[in-house]
Amino acid sequence: MIAIQAPTHCPSCNAVLESVNYLLYCRNASCGAKIGKLIEHFASCLKIKGLGPATIRKLDIQDLSELYSFEVLERLSTALNSKRLASKLKEELDRSQDAPLNVLLPAFSIPLIGKTAAQKLSNVCNSITDIDYDRCCAAGLGEKSTASLLSWLELEYPQVQNLPFSWKFVKAQNTSIVKGVVCITGKLVSYKTKALAQEALQQSGYEVKSSLTRDVTILVNESGIESAKTKQARAAGVTIVTNLLILTGE
Repeated sequence: MIAIQAPTHCPSCNAVLESVNYLLYCRNASCGAKIGKLIEHFASCLKIKGLGPATIRKLDIQDLSELYSFEVLERLSTALNSKRLASKLKEELDRSQDAPLNVLLPAFSIPLIGKTAAQKLSNVCNSITDIDYDRCCAAGLGEKSTASLLSWLELEYPQVQNLPFSWKFVKAQNTSIVKGVVCITGKLVSYKTKALAQEALQQSGYEVKSSLTRDVTILVNESGIESAKTKQARAAGVTIVTNLLILTGE
């Protein structure tokens, strides 16, 4: 048996790695690999087309503010070696500036702060300046999520507050559920993740539950496996759907 030695330094920036619960972390805020992944996640959340890993590497971006600087078009043209591609990406960046805080907040990779937490905050806050401990509690955020968000607001938000965003939440429209209550079981075929499927269902007028509760009227099972949950739903008279696109109309 050959003993495998765990790495001690980050392969990207050579910073000393920190071991936490048997996982290795690079704590260097200037690490190129970390910055690239953070920007990649930011672009994905804001759906900025054309700003993938390859483009991010070509641009050699060290800070999000560089994406929205005045000279970004010239920089894009040089890095991509194409004025047409640069113009398209610049249009995407301009469009992304309209993103509400519901979308923007999860894009900053704040631990424990995702779409659900942002949506909860939108119910009790109008803008980022409204967020404090009491509002987080009122929104239903847990202690760890609250601490994580408040720490980010204190330490990291000042570095990005001048980015060209409104930093305002958009209130969710209170529409009555008329099409049914859906629960998803098993592996999906129509969507890459359950989160994307849930978003599509909600936009189509369905309520989505994570478990098979009494009010569930539709069970989505695209795996073809007759699981215990599927049998339970069938016995309860719940409609079984094997193609989620039938519900979303895509």
